Amino acid sequence: MKALSATGLAVAGSGSAGALAATPIADPWQKAQAIVDRLARREAFRAVDYVITDFGAVTCQLRKINAWISFEEQAEIATPVADARDCYLAIKKAITVCHAAGGGRVVIPAGNWFCAGPMVLLSHVNVHLSAGAHVYFSNNPADYAKYGDYACGENGNLVISRWQSNDCLNFSPMIYAYGQDHIALTGDDWTSIVDGQGGVPFDESGDCWWTWKGKLKTINAVAAQGSTPNYKKGKASENTASPLNNPALDQLAPQLDRQYIKRIQGDDDRWLADANYLPALSEAGVPTGKRIFGLGHHLRPPMIQFIGCTNVFMKGYQVTNTPFWQHHPVHCRNVVIENVLAKSHGPNSDGFDPEACDHVLIDTCTFDSGDDCIAIKAGKNLDTQYGPSQNIVIQNCTMQSGHGAVTLGSEMAGGIQNVYAQNLLFENRHWKTNPLNTAIRLKTNMNRGGYLRHFYVRNISIPHGVQTSPSFYTSLPGSPIQSKTVATAAGAIITFDCDYAPVSDNVRTRPPMVSDVHISNITVGNVQARSSQHSCYQAIVILGPVASDYNGDETSPLIFPVSNVTVSDCDFGSPANQEQAFYLYNVKALTLKNSKVGDKIINAVLSA
Repeated sequence: MKALSATGLAVAGSGSAGALAATPIADPWQKAQAIVDRLARREAFRAVDYVITDFGAVTCQLRKINAWISFEEQAEIATPVADARDCYLAIKKAITVCHAAGGGRVVIPAGNWFCAGPMVLLSHVNVHLSAGAHVYFSNNPADYAKYGDYACGENGNLVISRWQSNDCLNFSPMIYAYGQDHIALTGDDWTSIVDGQGGVPFDESGDCWWTWKGKLKTINAVAAQGSTPNYKKGKASENTASPLNNPALDQLAPQLDRQYIKRIQGDDDRWLADANYLPALSEAGVPTGKRIFGLGHHLRPPMIQFIGCTNVFMKGYQVTNTPFWQHHPVHCRNVVIENVLAKSHGPNSDGFDPEACDHVLIDTCTFDSGDDCIAIKAGKNLDTQYGPSQNIVIQNCTMQSGHGAVTLGSEMAGGIQNVYAQNLLFENRHWKTNPLNTAIRLKTNMNRGGYLRHFYVRNISIPHGVQTSPSFYTSLPGSPIQSKTVATAAGAIITFDCDYAPVSDNVRTRPPMVSDVHISNITVGNVQARSSQHSCYQAIVILGPVASDYNGDETSPLIFPVSNVTVSDCDFGSPANQEQAFYLYNVKALTLKNSKVGDKIINAVLSA
């Protein structure tokens, strides 16, 4: 059964459903509250301020330029003048002195500040932006290859980073910490701004950080997400083969046999593009110290990245125009982000991506993103040493534009478990021109593998629905899932995609496992879509693992269906494709309770 209408539902036998429902579980929301309570207990910072003007920082003048503000839009915005005074050293000195003295608060006063290098946090330091403070980070990539701890020749001085869940040496993020304890980034309010200038052109060519994205993969993307700023076919990007990448993988990984090297490389040179070459190095077991990118390459750094840190606090500021992901804590423990406006409409502008983190609270934030608002990650390929992402609470947040409002994956090889999302408003304010693609989203495939279990969602309001047209990804040759037939890229309220962008990954040997997902009390409104009122394209799309995508050595690999998913007390509004309001493939026991599609109430247990 691949497509189900709201009226012609197939109901599974009571025996299998009863077996899945028979095991009692403790109240998951009590566990969520325990996480919130634990993270509310925070150590105070030493009550001493270190103001950056005392260390030589001065404000800068601004000029108006034409810059990219999203995938396809340009506008006149402010940027520092060409000879603006660089505050990098002053900020670094303030942080170093504060840390050496036992900690405290490094204060950035009101005004416009230009920083041509990374802001590196150290233990027991709270970097605080006063109301009206606007830090413009340099848009010159070379400024993030000057100060790293690892001298990499022509590639620059780089830092240990993680790019789309693979470890590497790369440009420093604009705000960075590695192995620190008790750190904070705070602001007085949303006029306290850190600005990555992701759409500001490098030079007269018009290229910017966002141009490095290259060709997009989504089929039938909405107009506001349909192209990359200033990108034209033939330009170098993360998706074009780089002459700097060594095509002799057997030299880098002499322990591998030819058959496995061939599997990693695939049938053409696409694996030599930076975005593919890094995961290829992971698959080959090449150590991080030999995965060198930086200058000459096109892997954009995240705006804010904390790696291996404990007791991380972020509150009360705005982050905008980021080159890549907006926030990316990796292998961190006890992470809180509160009342932050994450606003960036460029390619890959995810709002908050906790990866392999334990105990995380995302509370009262607003996300206005060019990609997923929140996306929980957990490693990719063989980079799973940090384990799962777990014990995460998302609550009281508002989501505007984005691909997925609450997303898990696609990089989830280390597993994701114990995630709780509640009391959220997916307002979708820009529904006419740049709609939210999908609300609750899971992404994985035969490469990314991993597991998702114990995911709980309740009390979600979606007054303006989601995208009312379908978007797709290309399927592999021979797949039973034909390209342009299953709307996993956009169009559903709930999307579980276990066949996410499969043509992007040459090694497909890790079947994912998805189970124990429980969603309740979602209310979806309709908007005017062409001549009718609709809430989405389809209510639910669950595309389980596709066995034919597997290309490993096992003749009969264990490939499990998506199982034990309940959806209860939901009102999905009126899907545009009401005749096929549900799509299921390789799913066991999707239980629908008291859920409304159009004018019909549905109670059923579905398998496909």
